[in-house]
Amino acid sequence: MAVFVALGAFLMTLAGGWTAQRVTDRRHLVLGLAGGLMLGVVGLDLLPEALKAAGEEVFGVPAALLLFVAGFLLAHLVERLLAARQVAHGAEEHDGRAPEVGLTAAAAMVGHSAMDGVAIGAAFQVGGGMGLAVALAVVAHDFADGFNTYTITSLYGNARRKAITMLFADAVAPVIGAASTLFFTIPEQVLGGYLGLFGGVLLYLAAAEILPEAHHEHPARSTLLCTIAGAGFIWLVVGLAGSG
Repeated sequence: MAVFVALGAFLMTLAGGWTAQRVTDRRHLVLGLAGGLMLGVVGLDLLPEALKAAGEEVFGVPAALLLFVAGFLLAHLVERLLAARQVAHGAEEHDGRAPEVGLTAAAAMVGHSAMDGVAIGAAFQVGGGMGLAVALAVVAHDFADGFNTYTITSLYGNARRKAITMLFADAVAPVIGAASTLFFTIPEQVLGGYLGLFGGVLLYLAAAEILPEAHHEHPARSTLLCTIAGAGFIWLVVGLAGSG
């Protein structure tokens, strides 16, 4: 049952990536929406789950929040190091961005999607009701994951072929993750720490890269509305999952 539900996540991820491809003539709106989706996923989904799962504090601060800050700083460090390496070796950047950063970020999205599949499988081990509630949240926000994976890969100047490859990997990942729960489970504290770290990476990409690019050369009003709509969509998804 968990693997069957994960197939729904597979289709939703592809649908999100397909949508991102089809609206390239409104790139600033796509980026604004992607930024809002990422902000919503971090603030309304990842961080609350990380705080519940990670639990313990380190020197008065929840471990999940420390890892969240670490993820933000790690993303910044990786971007700067890769960009410096590109310049040192005379390679071209895309508008000052190293393509490897886009691939690294997309790979993180793929890893997160695999963990989504693990979450579906683990929830079904607890019970059918729990499994369906988690599946609703995962399947709905995998549309956003597919949208963001394609957008991030393309934004950093990677070829369309690479963006589609990363999108397909992101779509397959939940199925593999759900199937893996037949053999092992991840401790709750480890999962909470991972969610905090990944949330920091995602927020950095949204705040430092996606949203500034969205507002770079276009009027801010329509782009801002798309950002708000993206965050609102995630709020709706989280609310529906919580009431399920």
